[in-house]
Amino acid sequence: MWTEIDAHISQVTGEKFQSQQRRSVSGGCINQGYAVSSGKLNYFVKLNQASQVAMFEAEALGLEDMLATASIRVPKPVCWGIAANSSYIVLEWLELGGDSNSSEEMGRKLAAMHKASSSQGFGWKINNTIGSTPQINTWTADWAEFYAKHRLSYQFQLARRGGNFPQQEKLLAAIPELLAHQVKPSLVHGDLWGGNAGFTVSGEPVIFDPATYFGDREVDIAMTEVFGGFPAAFYKGYNEVFPLDAGYEKRKTLYNLYHILNHFNLFGGGYGSQANRMIDQILR
Repeated sequence: MWTEIDAHISQVTGEKFQSQQRRSVSGGCINQGYAVSSGKLNYFVKLNQASQVAMFEAEALGLEDMLATASIRVPKPVCWGIAANSSYIVLEWLELGGDSNSSEEMGRKLAAMHKASSSQGFGWKINNTIGSTPQINTWTADWAEFYAKHRLSYQFQLARRGGNFPQQEKLLAAIPELLAHQVKPSLVHGDLWGGNAGFTVSGEPVIFDPATYFGDREVDIAMTEVFGGFPAAFYKGYNEVFPLDAGYEKRKTLYNLYHILNHFNLFGGGYGSQANRMIDQILR
């Protein structure tokens, strides 16, 4: 497997690569991650089952779209494919470990990325994944329709296998009113919690592991608040460049419901009761 991956790296970069060192590093909840080195060149490789190669292709395309905005730093995708019984993606190696003194700059650069828009509406060129869950990105002209159908309704359908959400139909019917604000499609990361953001050792802000699409930029800001929140400087920097619209504080619970439902569908446990509490809050 590694011989095939090395050969693919060599082919696309035009520089001979033969991995001499491979060490296991975090690849998230669903992938195996490796730092690979030839002694001269370093890359980050994620592995999964061969059947998951489309997930890695979507990740690479999302990173390429984010790179094209020339805004916030993301790891450059090198190549992806299938080797032996595994799918893989090879990414630029970024040495993380800087502190959060650049949080304000991260906010400013994310705001710059969010200014990238699409004339096709809300969605993306292909479906991708949120964690290991399929994420449907069918182009839709209306944001409320997109969010109701391709985000919440889809998660509720998955949850029927083990969840009980008595107010789901009432919530879905209320979404056109709840999301009646003017929304311009923004290129969003899609899964922007603290584990998918960091700083290089030189202090440059980096985001990674995207679930990219064009949506309401508020979905990214809301997601930063799910697991404790980003530093206050992050939000200060963001609002300097692209101030949030009035009503965000009310909408953020609706946007984060998508991720809590997805966590319920992936992990079960108390996420179901948390989702029901959020639905009650939103409807009140």
